[in-house]
Amino acid sequence: MRDVRGWTAPLVRSVRLRRDPVVVQTLRSATAATVAYVIALRLSPEAAPLTAPLTALLVVQVTLYSTLTTGIRRVNSVVTGVLVAIAFSLLVGLTWWSLALLIVASLVVGRLVRVEEFVPEVAISAMLVLGVTTVGDTAWARVVETLIGAVVGLACNLLLAPPVWVDEAGESIEGLARRVRKLMLRMGEEAVGRTPVELATARLYEARELDHDIVEVDAALKQAEDSLKLNPRVKEGLLHRVVLRTGLDTLEICTVVLRVLARTLTDLAKERDPFAEEPDLIDEGQAPEPLFGPETGRAVERLLSEIGDAVVSFAVLVTTHVSESAESAEARLTAELRQATATRDKLAQLLLEEIQRDSRHWQLHGAVLTEVNRILDELDTEHRSRRLLEELDRAAREQRERMPHLTRLQEQWRRNRSALARRSG
Repeated sequence: MRDVRGWTAPLVRSVRLRRDPVVVQTLRSATAATVAYVIALRLSPEAAPLTAPLTALLVVQVTLYSTLTTGIRRVNSVVTGVLVAIAFSLLVGLTWWSLALLIVASLVVGRLVRVEEFVPEVAISAMLVLGVTTVGDTAWARVVETLIGAVVGLACNLLLAPPVWVDEAGESIEGLARRVRKLMLRMGEEAVGRTPVELATARLYEARELDHDIVEVDAALKQAEDSLKLNPRVKEGLLHRVVLRTGLDTLEICTVVLRVLARTLTDLAKERDPFAEEPDLIDEGQAPEPLFGPETGRAVERLLSEIGDAVVSFAVLVTTHVSESAESAEARLTAELRQATATRDKLAQLLLEEIQRDSRHWQLHGAVLTEVNRILDELDTEHRSRRLLEELDRAAREQRERMPHLTRLQEQWRRNRSALARRSG
């Protein structure tokens, strides 16, 4: 048995390495640049046509969608720069003032032709072409090399399918959910005892730092969304994009509400600590009062733990592709939400009893209950299904409005396929 594992472990690592998106992208970029250079050696008059592999390397992005859009913009920027350089070469030579005018004109023209992030490339191409002696030959050679690099880059993505970054985006979403759960567990543990203001404030800062995690996950999700567009390896790409995007939106709302909850607990800790505003007068023998009564504090701890588990289950649900696994994840999430709802009801009764005994902090106690209710409402499966259907309808409507001709062709193809299926049946 050990011998079998010893033989299979390297094989498993090799398979994972071949499927790793970073490895796949590296090999695709190197292949495209090499092929572009070999073709340019035969077609370009330059001895070292490095513009072709450079263009191919820049054009082959992480997704097919961005490759198409980037390739068009990059070719446009280089050709525009070459044309500007040719126009300047016919009028003036290369001097300090003509170089300044060339840069200004290239940047302005680049804005006008809308090459976006490749505006500096217009000026770079113009300067490189204007700085050589044989302007005409070099200019057209640079155009040819750029076209070769762009075509090879596009062909590489068509022949070598680009990686799909959905799994990486899913891991980012699940990682965010686990960080949210970890913070909820700490907040729940501290709600049981006598929480100092400094500790409650630290949890508030941690909740605010989740905003940075949201930004990182959003970047990973945008990359995944691009990888699903125009990718022949992906079926139902729109569904995957909408599921992941709505899932991240829900988690973002939960983090915002968690931050508000952390602020509420911090304010409650300040109210319970008589020396919160004057730390120099602290009496070592007098500790701050507990945030809640013993039974209420345990209910808060249990509820935050159950909500944290539900947040992780929700993330697993929105990142699961297999239908059977999704059904089990949804069943687990439903059960956890049902248990959390029961604990919430018990907590509401306990908070009511505390307010009846001491009504000084009824606003903060009510805020705690309101905030956990908002999180439970966002995680609700019926709420998620309704939001998912709304987003799918909106995305489909926008696609029909943006590409009406393609939509009509798709509808005609579906009708023809249905008619063919009826005839064959």
